[in-house]
Amino acid sequence: MRTEYAAGHGSPAVRRVLSDELVQARERRAGRPRVIDVGGGTGGWAVPLAGQGCDVTVVEPSPDAVATLRRRAREVGADERISVVADDVDALARHVPEGSADLVLAHGLLEVVDDPAAAVRAFAAVTAPGGAVSVLVANRHAAVLQRALAGRLSEATALLGAPDGVLSGDSETVLRRFDTSGLELLLGGAGLAVALMQGDGVVADVVHQLDAADDGADTAWEREVTEFEDRASVTPPLRDIASRLHALARRPA
Repeated sequence: MRTEYAAGHGSPAVRRVLSDELVQARERRAGRPRVIDVGGGTGGWAVPLAGQGCDVTVVEPSPDAVATLRRRAREVGADERISVVADDVDALARHVPEGSADLVLAHGLLEVVDDPAAAVRAFAAVTAPGGAVSVLVANRHAAVLQRALAGRLSEATALLGAPDGVLSGDSETVLRRFDTSGLELLLGGAGLAVALMQGDGVVADVVHQLDAADDGADTAWEREVTEFEDRASVTPPLRDIASRLHALARRPA
C-alpha cells in the first residue's frame, strides 16, 4: 500500500467507467485492448483486466509486488496477457511506444511521484489518439473533513491552507493530495481533455467500517450504499468530499 488508502479494485462506479472505456477501445480497433498500469503494484487492477481479455503492461519497480502480481495472474490463468516492466514512471517512454495504449491507469500514484506534471505528460504520450488516462487520487478536502470530524480541528485548519494538501512533520504517507480543480488543471496541462470527474468513497469507506464493527452483512444495505454512491459520486459538492477523486481524461483523436 503506497498511499493512505488501498488503491486496489476500486468502487463499482470506477470499474464501470473502465469497462465502458474498454468497450469503446474494442470498437476503435480490432484485437485486444492494450492497457498500461503504471505503479500497478500487486495487480489489483491488472489481473481482472487481463481476465477480461486485455493485454496489460504493468510498470512496477517493487520485486515483491511483481512476485505477488505474477502469482495472482497465474491463479486466474491470465499470466500470458500480463507483461511487467520492472521500472518506475520516469522510464515509461523507454518501455512503452508512443501512442500505443488504449487505456493508461495511474491509481494511487500521483500522490507519491516526484513530479506529477511530468508523470501525466508521460501518460499522455503513450496514450493512443482517442484513448484515455484514468487517475485515482487522494482528495485533500476529504482529509480536512476527516480530521475535523475526529476533533483534530487545528490539524484540519492547517491542512486547509497547506499548498499540497499535506502537513509537514505529520507522518504523512503521501506527498500531496488533490482537489477537483487542481486535478483538472494537471490533466489539461498535458493536453488531455477531462471526460469524467467523479468521487470514489463519499460515504462508503465510513459505512463499511461501521458495518465491519457490527460484524453484519446485509445485502439490501450494501445495495443501498452502492446506489447512494452512484448518485453522490457525480453530484457536487458530495463528489468533492469523497475519499478519492477519479478522473478519466482523453487524448484528442
